[in-house]
Amino acid sequence: MRHRVLVMNGQRIVQNEQTPGTWQTEHVDKAGQLKPGIYNIYAASAADKGKAHEGVIIHADKQAIYQQIGRQFVQHERANFDKVPDIGSAKSITYDSSTGRAQVAAASEKLGKKLSR
Repeated sequence: MRHRVLVMNGQRIVQNEQTPGTWQTEHVDKAGQLKPGIYNIYAASAADKGKAHEGVIIHADKQAIYQQIGRQFVQHERANFDKVPDIGSAKSITYDSSTGRAQVAAASEKLGKKLSR
């Protein structure tokens, strides 16, 4: 089943597709720190356990945690997490090579030019 997340007017709406082009709302809650937009999490690829994934947590359900990295989405297995990261928070997720468990840390700030007045 395909899922997507809509964020608008301070609400986070999780929808699933019943028939092609027909979406039904599964549940609605507060958006928190998520930016407004349409997040097509059905297009998420499985997480590569050999590298670090740094981005915003978009959605978490019973099976998976979805993270946006740039314009792409990555799906992490929820069973690998001790505690689910907060939705809307920027996190860096790596995997322990011996146990395969996910390790969550705050995402590092990117260095770049900042506006000053």
